[in-house]
Amino acid sequence: MGSHPHPLPTPVTDAGRDGLAALLERPERAVVALDFDGTLAPIVSDPERARAHPGAVPALARLAPLLRSIAVITGRPADVAVRNGGFSGVPGLEHLVVLGHYGAERWDAVTATVTAPDPHPGVAAVRAELPGVLDHNGDWKGTWVEDKGRAVAVHTRRATDPQAAFEQLREPLAALAERHGLIVEPGRMVLELRPPGIDKGVALTRYVRESGAGVVLYAGDDLGDLAAYAAVDELRSDGVPGLLVCSAAAAGEGAEELAERADVVADGPEGVVNLLDALATAVAEQQG
Repeated sequence: MGSHPHPLPTPVTDAGRDGLAALLERPERAVVALDFDGTLAPIVSDPERARAHPGAVPALARLAPLLRSIAVITGRPADVAVRNGGFSGVPGLEHLVVLGHYGAERWDAVTATVTAPDPHPGVAAVRAELPGVLDHNGDWKGTWVEDKGRAVAVHTRRATDPQAAFEQLREPLAALAERHGLIVEPGRMVLELRPPGIDKGVALTRYVRESGAGVVLYAGDDLGDLAAYAAVDELRSDGVPGLLVCSAAAAGEGAEELAERADVVADGPEGVVNLLDALATAVAEQQG
């Protein structure tokens, strides 16, 4: 494959090796799907300040023209991920889509517009009741609420005892969500209340089917990505080769399970960017 600074890793499973081989043989049929926070962007204490790794956009812009498409799948609103990722108006990224709110919203680079259905009515009800529920369950200094429009997230990362706050709030927030027809999705020191039936797995499967892709790579870093891992397993059993990548920068909830199930473990966003670069080089060499 020639010499380049970041060699392609060898997947640890047969299914992963098949997935990588298929991607290199048929890149024009491949979808590369990536989580945003913790995968393309380093985890920071304030999610508003999360920005893509400086090498992410250049690597994606090299790789995207060689593939069917690249999809960023995130729990964030699509426009926030586009802004924080710096994905808009980048030459080479015409094949990029951002599936925000776990696929409830979609931004296409080619049109630069977001399309979305109406929000679930339970989200407004939860938003109104949340302050009272938090107040009733202990004064966790530093806990804060992020309004995502189609979901509401309670972050415990800045609380005095982040893990204790996370554990104590799990049950009352699950009860609140259930009263209004929502579910709670736990992440890395965050509990997100959102409508059921949408997760990264549903979004990924729908997108792969719709795009007619014949190969899929998915990279993620925590609990919310397990559904996408399961979707790749399902696609593999249907004859679509796949490669599972874990961005293992920090030991967040679910990170160990992802790492155990992954075909390739990358060293956080830096490692993911190196992998994207190596893929772009390898595909270009195959075609050259």
